[in-house]
Amino acid sequence: LCVVVSTQSTWGFLERGGAMSKIHIDTLREAVSGILQNPKVTGRKFVETVELQIGLKNYNTQTDKRFSGAIKLPYLSRPRMKVCIFGDTHHCDQAKALSIPCWDVEMLKNLNKAKKLVKKLAQSYDVFFASEALIKQVPRLLGPVFSKMGKFPHPLTRSDNITQKIQDMQSTVKFQLKKVLCLGTPVAHVKMEPNHIMTNIQLAVNFLVSLLKKNWQNVRSLYLKSTFSPSFRIY
Repeated sequence: LCVVVSTQSTWGFLERGGAMSKIHIDTLREAVSGILQNPKVTGRKFVETVELQIGLKNYNTQTDKRFSGAIKLPYLSRPRMKVCIFGDTHHCDQAKALSIPCWDVEMLKNLNKAKKLVKKLAQSYDVFFASEALIKQVPRLLGPVFSKMGKFPHPLTRSDNITQKIQDMQSTVKFQLKKVLCLGTPVAHVKMEPNHIMTNIQLAVNFLVSLLKKNWQNVRSLYLKSTFSPSFRIY
């Protein structure tokens, strides 16, 4: 099962009630406040991520269908996301003007499909974009590493606004069931307004629950924590 909720339908999903949250609003507010007021958070020089940690139950990862879905949240959740562009001349010029790392086709060819170098490149960034003219060449130029690591580039057209594409990606969270019943995904950061953090969390949780075969009956626990804060249970 794979579901993607686009920018236009995010608020529609919330207005329809999603999977109807069972999280008590006061519990959520206390957890967010606990994270934001933690001395280890307030004293940091970089922006910490707020992560939603999920424990599932009554799922057999070997026999049950594995779900996968993504939703764009209304407030940017991952400002520290590292982005790289594999671009043609047009997109590389744009990327350089925006101080975004970029690789042209000749730079990619120079890697000679060396697995260590390709893997190092894939590990250096969180997300990759590639010009339409270049994206079909990625498997031939770099081998299967990017696909295996879940880092295959997202397409970039001539009409796309690069800044907007990156902001959309920084606001999108993905849930995917693999071999274990524990999931974690960034849903906010500590410089956001508390109400914005809460909105992102509610939307993310409701969307996750809508992917589960028995909805809330498959949720064992939900926790929130920032990079250096303790965990706060919200369900």
